[in-house]
Amino acid sequence: MTKFIPYGCQCIDEDDIKAVVEVLKSDWITTGPAVDEFEKAITEFVGVEYGVAVSSGTAALHTAMYAIGIAPGDEVIIPTMTFTATATAVVFQGGRPVFCDVDAGKLLIDPNQVEAKITPKTKAIIAVDYTGQTCQYDVLREIADKNNLVLVADACHSIGGEYKGQKVGTLADITTFSFHPVKHITTGEGGMVVTNNAKYYQRMRMFRNHGITLDQRQRCEKGQWFYEVEDVGYNYRITDIQCALGTSQLKKLPGWIKRRQEIALRYDESFKGLSEIQPLDVTPYGSHAYHLYVVRVLGADRNEVFSFLRDANIGVNVHYIPVHLHPLYRRHFGTKEGLCPVAEAAYIQILSFPIFPMMTDGDVDTVIQAVYEAMAKNT
Repeated sequence: MTKFIPYGCQCIDEDDIKAVVEVLKSDWITTGPAVDEFEKAITEFVGVEYGVAVSSGTAALHTAMYAIGIAPGDEVIIPTMTFTATATAVVFQGGRPVFCDVDAGKLLIDPNQVEAKITPKTKAIIAVDYTGQTCQYDVLREIADKNNLVLVADACHSIGGEYKGQKVGTLADITTFSFHPVKHITTGEGGMVVTNNAKYYQRMRMFRNHGITLDQRQRCEKGQWFYEVEDVGYNYRITDIQCALGTSQLKKLPGWIKRRQEIALRYDESFKGLSEIQPLDVTPYGSHAYHLYVVRVLGADRNEVFSFLRDANIGVNVHYIPVHLHPLYRRHFGTKEGLCPVAEAAYIQILSFPIFPMMTDGDVDTVIQAVYEAMAKNT
């Protein structure tokens, strides 16, 4: 085959292009009304009071850490099976990420391990909805409340998902989303933090704009030039151009998640006859958003299977190297092998297969056939 099938890919249609062009022709291309419209659209979709759009998913995580008051010396418990931004957002604020192991079936943060990691310095728990499957939020909520901790949802994989009938975005004290092109909807680069906490909301609005009390449009509307810097902030603003794209994309999100779930079901059924490929467990208490479709490769070398599939133009990937194994964390936080044995064992087996809404049934069949060929060659 000659067509490359990536593990994830954005979909931009004529409605998206029209929305962006309209903003380009308007008076505001940043800090304008399209930002407010996107924040309102997301908060209404999720069912929360407040949303603050920012420049990336990483910026969303950092903004959330600032909002909840993470400071030097504070500890934040996070699962090691995540992208590094979950941990670096804590480090940005001078905090210490405390790495927690995951459960073997789903690779989600293990609540039992969370309780064992709590110390007097612990200020928050970040639950990561790895692959798009929600964590055990009722159990984590109980742990957080019992220990007076803030519960944060890193939902960069799971917008549009649900847990026991509740939408992602309503399950924690504060929730972060990512709108990178491989995610469910895109703004090019971008992110958002949502919450029902008015104090967090006000802190986040200021933080994304250099710590300034009023942004340019607010000053313009008031006919004022005066502003003050209340605290150290960052330029984490997102443009109206990006937000117009995001608002347009959001309208298609439910259908796109349905398509992701259809592809995942095709994979599940097809790999039942292949003992060397073991999809992650899926629990019955939620609606899986399937940002990623991750399997364990058994009885074969994962790296050899990866290379075979890449040579066949199947854009498989690996998500993720456990964060505590990266040189940064080994060097500055003294982490090492053996800290999170379940995640470490999974890491050498896991592989992410292509899954995105614009995959055709033929694309899915091509991936399945290539996987069978890879296992025949490497086992």
